Amino acid sequence: MMDDDAELAARLVAGDLDALRAAYDEHGAAVYGVAVRVTRDEALAEEASQEVFVALWEQPLSYDPRLGPLRDWLAGRALHEAALRVRVG
Repeated sequence: MMDDDAELAARLVAGDLDALRAAYDEHGAAVYGVAVRVTRDEALAEEASQEVFVALWEQPLSYDPRLGPLRDWLAGRALHEAALRVRVG
């Protein structure tokens, strides 16, 4: 999986929109699941999930595949984004 994540990360850095689509297809449900468990609100969870993937697209270098799987990075971002919405909302 790490090799796949490294390849995906390289494609994201290169601006490959299909790589973002692949990341979303693979991990979108898990990201949303984390966010909805934290927020207990579907709309807030959708916002948090969207922000996670926007961050991945806009700042692909913030994910380093040497530090762990993409799924873990995305889940961590989802926790953070969801928690922000719970505090602010």
